[in-house]
Amino acid sequence: MASARSGQLRDLAQAVADALPVKIVEEVVLTGSVSRGVADDLSDIEMLIVSTEQLSLTTCFGLASAAGLVELDSWGAQDGATRRVSGFRDGVPLELIWWSREHAEASIDALLHGDSPSTADALAYGVPLRTCGLSARWQARLSDYPGELAAVRIEEAALTWGGFAPAGPLTLTRPGDRLALLERMVDDVSRVMRIVYAINRVWQPTHKRLAARVASLPVKPERLEERIDEALTEPDPRRALLLLTELQADTVRLAPEGPNVNRARRWLESVAQTLAVYDADA
Repeated sequence: MASARSGQLRDLAQAVADALPVKIVEEVVLTGSVSRGVADDLSDIEMLIVSTEQLSLTTCFGLASAAGLVELDSWGAQDGATRRVSGFRDGVPLELIWWSREHAEASIDALLHGDSPSTADALAYGVPLRTCGLSARWQARLSDYPGELAAVRIEEAALTWGGFAPAGPLTLTRPGDRLALLERMVDDVSRVMRIVYAINRVWQPTHKRLAARVASLPVKPERLEERIDEALTEPDPRRALLLLTELQADTVRLAPEGPNVNRARRWLESVAQTLAVYDADA
């Protein structure tokens, strides 16, 4: 059931969409938590705006201002095909992504080849606020997650798990090296999630609202989100690595065979045994 807050923010997003000139803007897609119906008091409004032609950032600012947004700003690179405008309307923060139709069509092709899976997820669940049929066509294309892409993403995710001494991760547990440890652990968690989503042939979203995101996935390690939290919050560095390594090992056991996956299975088992010895001696 959609939250009441989602309904309020969707109405506000529709008002912004309706204020954009039809001759310039032909498609407006609501994305993010509002489109999924799970927005809360911390949520902003995220929208993709597709124009007939490439617009300058100055023009996008002008259109956003005319649609009622104030305190306008931009983020990220400003010299590419994507224009980004942030602002507020009625006290609510908005983030507007502007694409030309030509760039939008090229981007969908790129998404199907593995570029920016979180964007693919956003568009797959996007809600059109104004449409000329683009959204429906994109969602039809994104409804099929290519098996070849899943295999590539799984192998890429498993790439860093193996090829050096199983005791190597212990170098991250030295006193004063917490940053290096956390950096490696966050990367490993991201790789676990990449494999899990690819196994299930689901476009990978951001890591927000993880428990809800993975609840419906049929293939996943047991207690996936709980074990991630346990590993990332465990104060003892060796114990934290052990918890995460066990999760990594369970994840690659679910993955189809491949050179990197097979190597990772052997290596992670050895790492877990090495860490378990140190954990028992502690």
